[in-house]
Amino acid sequence: MGQDQTKQQIEKGLQLYQSNQTEKALQVWMKVLEKSSDLVGRFRVLGCLVTAHSEMGRYKEMLKFAVVQIDTARELEDADFLLESYLNLARSNEKLCEFHKTVSYCKTCLGLPGTRAAAQLGGQVSLSMGNAFLGLSLFQKALESFEKALRYAHNNDDTMLECRVCCSLGSFYAQVKDYEKALFFPCKAAELVNDYGKGWSLKYRAMSQYHMAVAYRLLGHLGSAMECCEESMKIALQHGDRPLQALCLLCFADIHRSRGDLETAFPRYDSAMSIMTEIGNRLGQVQVLLGVAKCWVARKALDKALDAIERAQDLAEEVGNKLSQLKLHCLSEGICRSKGLQRELRAHVVRFHECVEETELYCGLCGESIGEKNRRLQALPCSHIFHLRCLQNNGTRSCPNCRRSSMKPGFV
Repeated sequence: MGQDQTKQQIEKGLQLYQSNQTEKALQVWMKVLEKSSDLVGRFRVLGCLVTAHSEMGRYKEMLKFAVVQIDTARELEDADFLLESYLNLARSNEKLCEFHKTVSYCKTCLGLPGTRAAAQLGGQVSLSMGNAFLGLSLFQKALESFEKALRYAHNNDDTMLECRVCCSLGSFYAQVKDYEKALFFPCKAAELVNDYGKGWSLKYRAMSQYHMAVAYRLLGHLGSAMECCEESMKIALQHGDRPLQALCLLCFADIHRSRGDLETAFPRYDSAMSIMTEIGNRLGQVQVLLGVAKCWVARKALDKALDAIERAQDLAEEVGNKLSQLKLHCLSEGICRSKGLQRELRAHVVRFHECVEETELYCGLCGESIGEKNRRLQALPCSHIFHLRCLQNNGTRSCPNCRRSSMKPGFV
């Protein structure tokens, strides 16, 4: 297959993919991969296969094609192609919750010589690194990376990247329990979709609606949460987006649990768990099991709750997510206190405080925990976060955690 024919077949696959004929598109691209001797064409079709398998939640296949793309980039001896392929390798590992590997591959991207693609892809590298740091509960590093990604987006007028960063920031602030910002950022993403997204994939609208649903639920606005989640789920079903379907099912379950409707919540959790397991989203499985455990606690079925917690702890330790471990120890602490299990209670209290130290989830001014309850937070330019009221009351001019100047305006 010659160069021109390869280009035509890649374009044909893209047209099929954009019209939701995904399996036909994959067949076309696989034929190109089998028959084309054009290395540049092969590289491009491998990128299409990586993206398609990512959106379908076939993360192991995504990783397989990313590895082949790296080999192709090396054959081409082109720094731009090498950067793109390492980014795809980082993203593949991010989806599989291999967060340490993601950070390593992102650092490889950033260490490559300056290329034409660096300006375009540098923000995406920073975003992927931020998502990985968030997966590891390294909040300061996550915020630093998101800030870099946002600067790339603004400097290059990349509104699609800005939209994605805003959704990640929504997730960040949901986790540290500043629910006002957890809603602000996905709402900003939704505005970007409305203003600029006529030519974008509907996945950007679905993504922003999902993150808005999460924030609305945490704020107790359950009607709005359900409305946004239904909109997101509708698009996810239309496009066969299995990862987003799983997240929406988890959100639906959490909404029903918040309403006290446990009978409806349990099957939603089961459905979410099925897809999370299928696609290999281990951190998603932890979140499902945490919700299930809370349901069992509400029913006073404490042994079943402890069983779910134990399974979740194993997965949380596998992926290295300290915040989930912290939450699970906190839940276990309450159960052990109810059951009078003093030795186990002490062990969970100790591990809880260790996790707080490891995640640095405490305010350097008042010493109280961050993320224990909904409070407004503020990040200094060094990306350390504090209670907003503490910064206002103390009038501090330098970061108490690192003593770096905070005279520059913060980005949040």
